[in-house]
Amino acid sequence: MSKERRQGATSAPVPADLLVLGGIVVTMDERRTILPCGGLAIRDGRIVAVGPRDDIARAHAAPEVIDADEDLVIPGLVDGHTHIAMTLFRGLADDLPLHVWLERHVWPAERRFIHPDTVRLGSRLGVAELLTSGVTTLCDMYFFEDDVAAIVDELGMRGVLGQAFFDGVGTQGLTRDETIAYAKRFVDRWRGHPRIVPALAPHAPYTVTPELYRTLRGLAETLDVPIITHLAETRDEDREIRARYGRSPVRHLEQLGLLGTRLVAAHCVWVDAEEIDLLAASGTGVVHNPRSNLKLASGIAPVPDMLRAGVRLGLGTDGAASNNELDLLAEVQLAALLHKGVRLDPLAVPALAALEMATIGGARALRLDHLVGSLEPGKRADVVIVELDEDNLVPLYDVVSHLAYAVEAADVRTVLVDGRLVVRDGSLVTADEAEIRRQVRAVAREIGSLRGVSGG
Repeated sequence: MSKERRQGATSAPVPADLLVLGGIVVTMDERRTILPCGGLAIRDGRIVAVGPRDDIARAHAAPEVIDADEDLVIPGLVDGHTHIAMTLFRGLADDLPLHVWLERHVWPAERRFIHPDTVRLGSRLGVAELLTSGVTTLCDMYFFEDDVAAIVDELGMRGVLGQAFFDGVGTQGLTRDETIAYAKRFVDRWRGHPRIVPALAPHAPYTVTPELYRTLRGLAETLDVPIITHLAETRDEDREIRARYGRSPVRHLEQLGLLGTRLVAAHCVWVDAEEIDLLAASGTGVVHNPRSNLKLASGIAPVPDMLRAGVRLGLGTDGAASNNELDLLAEVQLAALLHKGVRLDPLAVPALAALEMATIGGARALRLDHLVGSLEPGKRADVVIVELDEDNLVPLYDVVSHLAYAVEAADVRTVLVDGRLVVRDGSLVTADEAEIRRQVRAVAREIGSLRGVSGG
């Protein structure tokens, strides 16, 4: 809770807008520094100082202080792969393989119900869910992405936002050339925004021709924007791309010139050792989506091998239609546990590695590590405060262990993005969550008629 702080008699304190004082500060800096009783000074949306609480309090003066005493202070989490508006389809179709799920359920529902108004509504719900669970940056791929961006901006979040591309006329009702024109306008509108990075998002190798991939690669280079795509997600995709082009999905995109630091590739489940080395050497960002991959029976990505190879590896929730919750802390826990069981190795993905994927590693995968992912002077003030006085968090011996295995979304108390308070006492400040839920329930009643449920 914010409170006024009386200034003492210390000499010439450096002005700041906000101080975060007290608590255990997990910086995720290069040395992975943890301050047992730390503090942050924030000015103009940036972190200007990190250090022991008393040092920060003496050296800086601010009109507002957040008291984090006995709490846990961490960098804002980075959700590296979402379809945020698909909260509207949460639970619409479950227990199906990816291609059946997409072709028989999701795509028909999108063609019928997705338009700018529903995209804005679903995005409001999804952004609210992410922010209140400690996620401050998302990487999104969807239709009408200009409307997604408007909601991300309105609710105060940070995002890499990709306009989706398919071959032919997609859900948005645009031809390929019309989608390219839309994407150019989208990029032009949001270029230079302090929290939004516009991107191009060809869906996947099985829905995008080599010609369109090459066109979008050239356009992304011209516009200097990222490319987001699904890659090597399922065994069926692997078989289909090999049958079409005589090579695997990763080698297919390598031949098309897509691999590189501009590319963010979601999933990468069906990859071999040589392809992992290609992803690492090219600097391609890869995003692990363990819950979605398990739910759709897509497989288990070889994350321990990617970590050893030095792949730029992040963590994602995927969309709420395939997860079904947007809880990145749950993904951290699963990423830390899943691979131990598969590899029969308790060190396959250590707690710190899982936490890195959701913070500095995820930022690196999105090429945002110069801005976010750690609590360091010069970076944007994306900060999360976790309430430690909860039954599931007592006692505390190891903070990183807690973050990987014990902390839950409900434990998030306070969230700052660019130094702005967006979540206070666990509730969203920038929108009315109850009203968002009411509006989504109203739309869901119509969507639910597809399968004879009320949607409420």
